[in-house]
Amino acid sequence: MAAIAESLFQGAWVLLLCGSVLVVSVAATVFQVRRRALAGPDADPERPDQLFWDLFMGSAVALPALLISTLSSAWAGLFLTGAAVASGVAAYRGSPRLAAWLSKRRQRREYAPLYTAAQAEHTMLLERWRRYELDPAYCIDYPAMTDVRLPQTAEVIKAMREAEQLRAARHQGYPPAVDRFGRALAAAEKAVGIPVRGH
Repeated sequence: MAAIAESLFQGAWVLLLCGSVLVVSVAATVFQVRRRALAGPDADPERPDQLFWDLFMGSAVALPALLISTLSSAWAGLFLTGAAVASGVAAYRGSPRLAAWLSKRRQRREYAPLYTAAQAEHTMLLERWRRYELDPAYCIDYPAMTDVRLPQTAEVIKAMREAEQLRAARHQGYPPAVDRFGRALAAAEKAVGIPVRGH
């Protein structure tokens, strides 16, 4: 009786260990191959070579896990073959969503410094603009800067609103909108004869 219990315990450990290695390796291999296939041939000139190595490495991990479990029990091998097929199908079907999620995550990471720099520039531009609205000396010297009937001033207001909306939405178009706001403000200042100043 003790030998049967020990055999079942060892079989469970083999099944658990080999099963997890097999399922993970099959899913990772299918995901990697599918991701390269979705990227297209133009994305990577060494794609065929990389596909071979992806399949080779996945097989080098998955096949021994399957063989070890099959040698310990034919039923375990059959069960793990089914689990491997299921994980491969799940990885194949889920890989476009996972690849899109990873791409968005990478883009957000790359976008964060641009967004932070755009926020600093936007704050500086707003402070510069507010002088024309709130400082009495600037209002008297440069009344055209707040006259929205002038095309240059209207363009500043339009660019400022666009930048504010994109900032609130944390949209990826925010940094270019801040740049447009800066250029519109500089053009309006130049049109009314304000000396050019460094940013």
